[in-house]
Amino acid sequence: MTVAIVYETHAITEDNENGIATGRLPGRLSEQGRAVAAELGERRRHDGLAAVFTSDLARAVETAQIAFAGSKIPVHQDKRLRECDYGQFNGLPVADFLESRSRYIDRAFTGGQSYRQVVEATREFLSELAADWEGARLLIIAHSANRYALQVLLGGAAIEDVDDAPFAWRPGWEFVLDAGALRLR
Repeated sequence: MTVAIVYETHAITEDNENGIATGRLPGRLSEQGRAVAAELGERRRHDGLAAVFTSDLARAVETAQIAFAGSKIPVHQDKRLRECDYGQFNGLPVADFLESRSRYIDRAFTGGQSYRQVVEATREFLSELAADWEGARLLIIAHSANRYALQVLLGGAAIEDVDDAPFAWRPGWEFVLDAGALRLR
């Protein structure tokens, strides 16, 4: 049995607009971000979703709260959906370190974690979804590192190919979670 996964990035933050890498810091949606979150809700409220899962970081939680306010769709927070911990780079300008992201695939950021650790946390999260939500259509609201992880775990991409790719926003990515395939990777 499979689970349909729809992935959406949290809405635009004040840090995004200012070129700051928020990382594990909470972050706050900008005015434009709140409008984008409302649009996400309009796009997904009647999309057959059984539940929404979101990172527990404030910017992702705020996105889900705005998007699904008044909805009967349950929203669950999970710390395994957090952005990569950039350690000493959390809260610094993106230009200060993102040119060298590929160095942190297997090596942790000083005081933080590696992208491979994000993939493993995402794998653990997906394994639970596969066991608990067979046949469901679920929405995940998270961060760029989680999208990389989904592309690796469910899309067959190599982390080296997605880690340095420029981020291009779009209204959702769709994946199919097959528990058997997930365990084999």
